[in-house]
Amino acid sequence: MTAPPLPREVGRAFDAFPAPISRRLLQVRALIFATAAAHEEVGRLTEALKWGEPAYLTEETGSGSTIRLGRVKDSELAAILFNCRTTLVDTFRERFAEHFEYRQTRALLLPVSGALPKQPLSICLSLALTYHLDRRGRKAR
Repeated sequence: MTAPPLPREVGRAFDAFPAPISRRLLQVRALIFATAAAHEEVGRLTEALKWGEPAYLTEETGSGSTIRLGRVKDSELAAILFNCRTTLVDTFRERFAEHFEYRQTRALLLPVSGALPKQPLSICLSLALTYHLDRRGRKAR
């Protein structure tokens, strides 16, 4: 599945980033939609702005935690932001310490050049998109 057309307001948010960060985040956007499509239980994603940044929500199914795309202000790195009250970034750090930089419990950081590490990033995105399903499953046991 390819990513749907960009909603106008979300496209403007991507345009507001420096070009190298925008290009990297658009690659991440495509991977978010591809990852969601690979998981039937995620359903259709809602793409909107949260805090002025592109955000991807699982409103249809409630399966996951919101993913936002942005940048860290004091950095030339692209940022994939997650709810800091989840265990997501800690999980990513445990599993993929050598693949990414992290910022506290909120962000996974990506350089804007070089190949996108699709395999580990896809796993991280999958964990975020199914976060609530995983937690419900653990509570039910």
